[in-house]
Amino acid sequence: MIPVKEVIVVEGRYDKNTLSQIFDAVIVETSGFGVFNDKEKLALLRRLAEARGLVVLTDSDGAGFVIRNFLKSAIDPALVKQAYIPDVAGKASPSKEGKLGVEGMSAETLIDALRRAGATLGDETPTHRSGGITKATLYELGLSGRPDSARRRRELLKRLDLPERLGANALLDVLNALYTSEELRALTAAAPLS
Repeated sequence: MIPVKEVIVVEGRYDKNTLSQIFDAVIVETSGFGVFNDKEKLALLRRLAEARGLVVLTDSDGAGFVIRNFLKSAIDPALVKQAYIPDVAGKASPSKEGKLGVEGMSAETLIDALRRAGATLGDETPTHRSGGITKATLYELGLSGRPDSARRRRELLKRLDLPERLGANALLDVLNALYTSEELRALTAAAPLS
């Protein structure tokens, strides 16, 4: 696994699955065009861009460029790096234009795309795991594994101004990108969750 400092933004879950087999990074899906109407997700992307920087990696078809251009206009360009995959015709899960998407690219192609974009790759950089927040931390704070965990997570998400639909695993990635374990403990101790 190659650590990536920046948050990688992709179109969908298959892209995320492919990248998570190669990179140790926070990877956020736009849900395709769903990001256009999702103010919470856009606010989260802006916040992550300020904290870590973003690398946008969309398919090389028309839809990918529409999403890329939307994000380019909605988030400070100084905080966003653009990674591009080559146009490759293919039959395995191609787009409407007959091009392979991010999920159809080789690991070498994806690594090269992030390098060319200027992403911070390598062990010398902190990764999203640097916050030190684990599933055990979420359990200790009552945010997972307990009868009222979902309600407590919603309360924390609201307090931290994060999207309410983040599940426990996505919450873990986002919290590690934004906070250390000590900061999270302080936040929950200062104003305990009910």
